[in-house]
Amino acid sequence: MSNEKLIQERPITMAEVGSSLEKLEKEEKELNFRSNKAKAYMKNFAKLDIKKANELFKKIQELNIPRLKERQIVKVIDTLPKGIDDLRMVFVGETTTVNDENMNKILDVVKDYVKKK
Repeated sequence: MSNEKLIQERPITMAEVGSSLEKLEKEEKELNFRSNKAKAYMKNFAKLDIKKANELFKKIQELNIPRLKERQIVKVIDTLPKGIDDLRMVFVGETTTVNDENMNKILDVVKDYVKKK
């Protein structure tokens, strides 16, 4: 068995996963079965590229919403909620409560990143 240790744990966006897989593919020349499946999933469901995802992450953090965690910000970026009900779904099952005023602040930032269909 390997002696690998977890050094750091942090939530990452789908855009970051996709970017990491692309780098790995360049290094390894070929991805394994699971990595290819993950890459295909990221291409289908990641809504932002890495640059925009990082930019949105910073903007949401700058709102200084009390008790908002990194993993919740990542969920917001990955889902890009269009309305308050969609945003509330991000916080279902969480102990953190975000009031409507702060949810509207988040939606105001996110709306610039939601692709118009």
